[in-house]
Amino acid sequence: MQYFQHHLQIQVAILLSNNPEALALERAKKFNVPTKVFDIQQFRENGEVLNWLKEFEVTHLVLAGFLWLLPKHLIQAYPSKIINIHPSLLPKFGGKGMYGMKVHEAVKASGETETGITIHLVNEHFDDGKVLFQASCKIVSTDSSQEIAAKVYALEYSNYPKTIEKWALAEI
Repeated sequence: MQYFQHHLQIQVAILLSNNPEALALERAKKFNVPTKVFDIQQFRENGEVLNWLKEFEVTHLVLAGFLWLLPKHLIQAYPSKIINIHPSLLPKFGGKGMYGMKVHEAVKASGETETGITIHLVNEHFDDGKVLFQASCKIVSTDSSQEIAAKVYALEYSNYPKTIEKWALAEI
């Protein structure tokens, strides 16, 4: 929201969350971005979330920290217009159940010497859409899962907004 606050071509139209305690809801208020909280039925079954997206004239969806698989009707309504970020170099450490610290703990346990982020289009499968961007960082055997997470978060913070911008402007 901060990155796009004064953008001439892109604006954050609404923030939706399935978690009423999400910090992003408070952040959205600071940027005067409308918010709505939804439950599983509103998301999957009755089309209410899709109606909100249309009401706010949303053209692109950006996921961040969202763990539910998107329903087919939402993906069909926004073909190639839904983007997500994953805290590993997919296809490694992706799929159902691989999120947050679980990913970093798996990376640590595997003995990998690098990890990173993957920004990808969303399809009907977890972490399976077309890769738009990846960035990596070195890790050493003495790095804790928390240290790995901090390195990955730095990559997310510096790369996700710029990649969203290029994608929304059809530059990638």
